[in-house]
Formats: sequence, structure tokens, C-alpha cells
Amino acid sequence: MQKEFKLKIALRIVIGLLVTLILLIGIYVMYVCLQYSRIEDLKSYKDDINQVSNEKVKYNTTYKITTYNIGFGAYEQDFSFFMDSGEYLDGKKVTGKLSRAKSKQTVLTNTKGVIDTINNINPDFCFFQEVDTKANRSHKVNQYRMLQESLLGMSNVYVSNFHSAYLFYPIFSPHGKVESGITTFSKYQMDEVVRHSLEISDAFPTKFFDLDRCFTATYIPTEDDKYLVLVNVHLSAYDEGGVYRKKQWEQLNKFLDEEYAKGNYIVCGGDFNHDIANSVGEFSTDRLKPDWVYVLNEEDLTEHYTFATSKNVGTCRSTDTSYEKNKNYTVVVDGFIVSDNIEIKIVENIDTDFMYSDHNPVKLEFSIKK
Repeated sequence: MQKEFKLKIALRIVIGLLVTLILLIGIYVMYVCLQYSRIEDLKSYKDDINQVSNEKVKYNTTYKITTYNIGFGAYEQDFSFFMDSGEYLDGKKVTGKLSRAKSKQTVLTNTKGVIDTINNINPDFCFFQEVDTKANRSHKVNQYRMLQESLLGMSNVYVSNFHSAYLFYPIFSPHGKVESGITTFSKYQMDEVVRHSLEISDAFPTKFFDLDRCFTATYIPTEDDKYLVLVNVHLSAYDEGGVYRKKQWEQLNKFLDEEYAKGNYIVCGGDFNHDIANSVGEFSTDRLKPDWVYVLNEEDLTEHYTFATSKNVGTCRSTDTSYEKNKNYTVVVDGFIVSDNIEIKIVENIDTDFMYSDHNPVKLEFSIKK
């Protein structure tokens, strides 16, 4: 009798725990669904510009622009990311471990390294991607504010492209809630900034935790009534079958066509998450090519445009393990696209040995043809 009583109590406890767990999961799913929203397309950020300069760009003058995916300040050399997996040449498979930067100090140190790297280049324009403003993964460091306070004499604007609900995974060190975006800096006047939403998957639960992909168009006035249009882009990486990559590429090409037809001068740069320099197999590695590495070439570009890239060093490393030179898979996914009324002077991938991010910055020197 006593034994049966104990079994009933134990069963009730188990059932109670299961019901509680189901309720908690239900509440979490409801929270994720209720907080979800996509940022509106063609949203103007003109009122958000921190205007420092009123100077216009000139024709036949050499300018420098950089692009740098700063990886939310987490990717020091010994960082590996829990969502990245790879395979060695001998068939051994490996998966990254960490979901957050190791500490707040790590984020501060890496962001400072990014700033020092860019200040040493002294560009006229800068693109940054994966810039966190308030996120658990970066210990709530406002990287945009750090960039603003250090890249002096530059107009700037921040545009959100990642505002996710709290991700309770991995269980013992959850990725958390993210507020992140892309930023553009300029030593010259910014007349307008427009956010263009890109196609993303609406599959459950991917849409709730993936980036709200976009590109931004920043309009810098020239000496006449035309514009230098700076397009800051961060395309999708993890897209099985490449369906949304193709849609995003079509959207970008359409926009580039439209701006060229207006007589503007276009420099498009950022993290394309595609091999844009025919760099597959170019760099030493002990890994197989990751599934996410797709190739883009000149034939994929709309008329009047060309890639401006370099292969002096890879711009992105695999994050399935910590970084070891000539071990991790590296490829060129960062660089520029320019219209044919832009003259390319120099393109260089800046070798930081992936000290501050899983990406290396890229520098382009160019002039506007008259």
C-alpha cells in the first residue's frame, strides 16, 4: 500500500514537471512569435545621420574606402562558433563551440583592434557589418558608439539588420537576444540613407532568429547634381539550395541598374558571403570546402559593373575551430562592386591574421570619372 502511494506521488511529480515544461515551451514560442517583426522596406534613415561634414566629393580625385565585418567583437583567434561545422581532408568532422564572446573585455579589445586597423588605413569612407549595439552575445557592448567615438571627423549612420528574440540555445550558454546592424562612415556629406530589405526565409523557426537581411544606400553629393552611391551589403550565408541567395542577388542587381540609369556613381561593398574573387583552392588549408561557399563571377553582375577584389590574402576564415594559419579554410567573400564610371586604382585585403574578427578588412582606392 505504501509502495503504491509512493509510486503515485512520483508519477504526479513527473507529470507535473512535464506539464510545466510544456507550458514554459509554449510561453517561449508565443514570446518569440509576438516579438517578431520585419523592418520596413525602403525606410529612410536621413534623420538618423550623424552629420559631421558638408563637403562634396570631387571628380578625378582618389578616395579610399574600406569594408570590415567585425563579427560582433567575439572572434579572437581562439574563438569557434557553435553554428559553424566543417570537415578535414581526412574526413574527420568538427563543430565550433562558443555562442558568445568569452567576456566583455574580449569585445572591447577586439573592437579597439578593429578601430586601430581602420585608423591606420585612414579611409574616406568605411563600411562595417555585424556591429552590435545591445546583445547578450557581445556582453551588451555598444560597438557602434565605440566606432563613433574613435573614427573622428566622419559622418555616420547605423541601420539595424538583426533584432532577434532571446535564443535559449545552446542550453548552458545561450546565444541570447541580439540588436545588431551595419554602419557607414564618411568624411563627406551624407544627403540620404535608405534601407533596402532583402528576401529571407519565412520558414519556422528560422525566420525568428536569422538576420533581417538588408543593404543600405548612402547618397554622397558630387560637385554637380549627381551622387556617389555607397551600397553597404551583408548577404545570406546559410541558405540550403541557394534559393534566397539568388533572390537577394537579383534584388541587388536591380537596384544597381536603377542607380546607374540615374547617372550616379556606385561603389557597392561588404560581406557578400559568396566567393567573389575566384579564390576557392587559392589558400592553404587542411579542410574541405564548406557547403556555404558559393561562387559569384563577372557573369552574375548586371551590365556596367565589375568586381573590385584581391586575392593577396583570404578575407574570411572558417570558424569550426579556433584559427591556425594555413589550417582553417579561407576564402574571399569581402570586397567591392563598382560601376564603369568609377576608376579602380588599388584593391588590397588587409592581413590582420584574423586577430579581431573572422574577417579581414578590404581597402579600395578609386576615383570618380568625369
